[in-house]
Amino acid sequence: MHNLSFRQLETIREVARCGSMVKAAQALHVTPAALTSRVKSLEEDLGLELFERFEGRLRLTEAGKEVVAAATRIDNVMSELLSTLHGRNGHLGGRVRIALVATAKYFALRLIAAFMREHPQIDIRIYVGNRHSVIATLRDFEADIALMGRPPEDFSVASEAIGLNPYVVIAPPDHPLAGKSSISKTELTNQNFILREVGSGTRSMFEYFFGDLAIQSDKVRIEIASNETVKQAVMAGLGVALISEHTVGVELATRRLVLLRVEGLPLVREWYVMHHAERVLTPAGSAMWNFIVTKGNSFLPRPVLEPGPAKSLEV
Repeated sequence: MHNLSFRQLETIREVARCGSMVKAAQALHVTPAALTSRVKSLEEDLGLELFERFEGRLRLTEAGKEVVAAATRIDNVMSELLSTLHGRNGHLGGRVRIALVATAKYFALRLIAAFMREHPQIDIRIYVGNRHSVIATLRDFEADIALMGRPPEDFSVASEAIGLNPYVVIAPPDHPLAGKSSISKTELTNQNFILREVGSGTRSMFEYFFGDLAIQSDKVRIEIASNETVKQAVMAGLGVALISEHTVGVELATRRLVLLRVEGLPLVREWYVMHHAERVLTPAGSAMWNFIVTKGNSFLPRPVLEPGPAKSLEV
């Protein structure tokens, strides 16, 4: 077997990303026939199949996943090298990849924009997903830095708390409980709930807060993978929702939504900036890290309901 080349590794990664030879060939500016031949030749050299066809798409085999993981690590090393060399000659440049849980985008995008104004020469790549997917980008070294709630426990990260994230229950303004000064959790058991999807931090918070109550399955009306759609569903009168207060500032100010004053809320957790413990941040990455640690809290919205002390919640 001859030595693997960067081009071959990048080829496999692009085919995996696109899911088809035709789309990958367009992205790589080669013909589908040439690309197919390139992949087949590599598979013959390795004595392993890198792809299998599944539901009309090409899917990586276990061997293919190893190749893509190696290609990602090599790309990371090259990016870090270039950034470090730029830093040595006094030019802070390079690329920083930051992953955000969806709830963080309501303040983090302004934070990133402020950083970019100070460092326009740094290339910023942003990934937004739920907690489960953001953790995966950190674990797989696909993100340099992440903004989310509680750090993961299945691998080591370096982390710094940057501020509080209060969770509240929202309802439409004409809800029967709107305006009531104190609402017990049991009073909400007969309400229709709009939930975020399994794997999101918001869903974990719901299960933590209401876990001791018997919420009837027919009261869980909708599961939605988007804070925006959750808010629209609540405004439409489909139910109430537990959600980060940071996501509803505009709607509360315009009275399209109200907060229900539920006993035990707001439930407060902390925002963290973090990176994989085995990743050494480049000068550009360190600049963003320091910016977030020192200035991140100033971009967080002021709470409507006064939160109590933050708790280290196992959710």
